[in-house]
Parts: sequence; structure tokens; C-alpha cells
Amino acid sequence: MGRMFGTDGVRGIANKELTALTAYNLGRAGAFVLTKGAHKPKIIVGMDTRISGDMLENSLVAGILSVGAEAVCLGIVPTPAVAYLTKKYGADAGVVISASHNPVEYNGIKFFNSKGYKLSDELEDKIQSVIENGFQGVPLPTGADIGRKVIEEGAVLDYISHSKSLIKGDLKGLKVALDCANGASYITSVQTFRELGAEVVVINNDPDGININKNCGSTHPEELMDYVVKKGCDLGLAFDGDADRCLAVDETGKLINGDFIMGICGRYLKEKGKLKHDVIVGTVMSNLGLHLALEKEGIKLVSAKVGDRYVLEEMLKEGYVLGGEQSGHIIYLKQNTTGDGLATGLMLASIVKSTGKKLSELASFIQELPQVLVNAKVPNDRKNIYLEDKEIVDEIRKMEDTLQGKGRVLIRPSGTEPLVRVMLEGENQAEIDKMAHKLAKLIEEKTNP
Repeated sequence: MGRMFGTDGVRGIANKELTALTAYNLGRAGAFVLTKGAHKPKIIVGMDTRISGDMLENSLVAGILSVGAEAVCLGIVPTPAVAYLTKKYGADAGVVISASHNPVEYNGIKFFNSKGYKLSDELEDKIQSVIENGFQGVPLPTGADIGRKVIEEGAVLDYISHSKSLIKGDLKGLKVALDCANGASYITSVQTFRELGAEVVVINNDPDGININKNCGSTHPEELMDYVVKKGCDLGLAFDGDADRCLAVDETGKLINGDFIMGICGRYLKEKGKLKHDVIVGTVMSNLGLHLALEKEGIKLVSAKVGDRYVLEEMLKEGYVLGGEQSGHIIYLKQNTTGDGLATGLMLASIVKSTGKKLSELASFIQELPQVLVNAKVPNDRKNIYLEDKEIVDEIRKMEDTLQGKGRVLIRPSGTEPLVRVMLEGENQAEIDKMAHKLAKLIEEKTNP
């Protein structure tokens, strides 16, 4: 068996790759590994709006109960709600059944530890090891020692209450458009913004089990971009299916991606003396324009590997408080232990209100550089050729010299496909497009003679 866990839990097509049996096994092994030593273990379970959620929840909960742990079922809630409520309810672990921004046929299972953080690779491997070893040493209690399922009716209200506490004052006077992606935030985001006094207009908040992420939300913000202008809103916010991501739209209908959101929030936090070490953690894919803009503001952008878990690892290692990705997965550790789309949207809206500036003006200090991404097909065993072949190394250096510090060349081997991704940034779109294709072609020629 290969590694079950990817960068964000176990994920696959529900009932084909991610089966009810897999969910049961993960519930049983996860409960055993994460609750050792607990007197009466308690595990929080939440899910998004996918039709496969009920099937997987029933199986997962059965696995949890079979080792004597209590399963506290929250129903449909955002991923960040599970992270927060795991701590609030004093649980030993939390589990989310969701495939985030992926289409409806997919689903996933991801775990949080008792502090609300995603698991380390080591803990995930331990859970897989228990399954592969046939659950050796895992108890099967009987009678009164079997676990109980509890339904927590107050989870949504508890998360809304927490979310409202994240900003000072209210949002009266703002008109906000929300795209809930027919996902887990269809109640929490709308109710939170309305209770804070904002005028709220909403699209894609009528989940039917199969319309999650369908031409909507943070992966398809086009409808929201038109809607914000049509309705005369101050800003729009697009969530993904499990609401751990948030992208914004300014009053002119322009998309404000995660780089811009990090820049706006980071600059504001620095002005308030709340940006620890004056550092933001991005990824290697963060636009060079963000690097240059933050440098002028006295803020350093540290780059982690692509993936929110790697951003979080870097933040925890050095004590930084703000980080994220272009995709809108923003982590502000003063608010939650994982990406929280609602918290991100509330912070952005509160900055618009408190500064009295339009979102387009707040974003204008960042000039995004054109970016080109070209895939080069290479055999899996030759993905490091860009580091080893002299001609390729020399060509990369020559391109970097041509860009004169106002652009960059980035090569990223794919973790799942026989590809390396060639990315160039620079001021001239046509120039970098030509350079990226030239470099990708050279890499392919060298690896496929």
C-alpha cells in the first residue's frame, strides 16, 4: 500500500477510492492513535454538504465507537469550526469529512489533534501503520465500554459566537456579497455577517448535496465578480466547500487573491503592532510583486513549500502569526489554528470599515507581476535534472540575469505526476512566456532524448 494521506488528509472519489470500509478503518485507527491515555476519549466529527457525507460519517463514527471513544457529531460545519470546537469542547481529536474545493464526487477525511492543528506526517503514518498491521493491539470493548454517539446541536452557534468575537465593533454601513459555494458556510458566514450589522446579499447558499463547488465559490468566482458590481457592494467574499479558504472581490469586480489579502492584512497588523517579527509566511508560488510591495513596507515575506500545512509548520517553528497561499487559505494564529475563510473575510471587511478606504485602494500598493506556468514532461526518476544538468543550470542563470531582479525563475517537480512545473515572473508578459516555453522545451529534450 502507498501512503494513504496526502497533503490534506485522505482524499478520493467517494464509494470508489474512499469507501465506507476505509472510513471505518480510519475512524478506528485514528481514535486509537490520537486518544491513547485518555480516560474516556472524545472525538469531534464535522462534515461539508456532499451527498457522500452521511455514508462516510456513519462508517467513521462506527470505527470511533468500536474502540470505546465518544463521537460528538456536529453535522454540517466548516473545517475551521471543527479545529476551534475541538479545543473548546476539550476533545482529544477532531475529524472533518470534506474534499474542500474539489467536485462533489470526491470526499476526504482529515484529522486535527487536541489543540486544533492538522496532524504531522509521523502521526498520519502511525494511523496508516495500525490499519496495515491488522489493528494489532487495538481494543474491541464490549458492553458498557463501547463508545457513544452524541449530537451537538449548538456547534454552529458556538462557532458563530467565536467568529463574531474576532473583530472589534461591528460592520454596520458595509454591503457585502457572499458566495458560499453551496458548502459548509451557507449558514455560518451569512448569519455572522448579518449579526455584525452588515447588509448581506448571498449567492450559492442552497446546498442540495450535489451542487457543492459547482461553478461557484473560490474556485469559480466569476459570478461573484459580476454580482458585486450589479448589487453595488463594498466587497464580495468567495468561500470554498469547507470554508477554510476565502478570496475577495473589490467594489469594481476585480478578484483579490490570497497574496493581496495577506498583504492588506499584514500591513494593517504591522501598523497596529500585531505582526510578530514583521514577517508573513507565503509559499514559493507567492507573486514576486507581493515580495517587492511588502519589502517597501518593512515586512519580510518568508517562503514555505506549497501547501497550507507547510506554511503552518514554518509559522509555528518561528512564532510568526500570519501566513497563507494565493488560493485564499489564510492562517492568522491569533484567531484559529488552521485556515479560516470566515475569519479572513471578517478581518478584511473590518479593515475596509475601520480605514474608510475602498478595497481596491487597500490592494493598490501591490503590483502583481505577470506569471507564466508551463509543464515539462519528464520521467519520475529525472525530476532533479534542472539542478544537475549544466546546460539547464546555465540557461536558468542566464534568464535570471535577464530579469535583473524584477522577475524570477522557479522550477517545481510535481509530487504526483511525471512533470516539472516551470514558472517565470517578470514585467513583460510576452518575454517571460517565451522564456518559460524555451526552458520547458530544453528540460524535456534533455530528459527524453
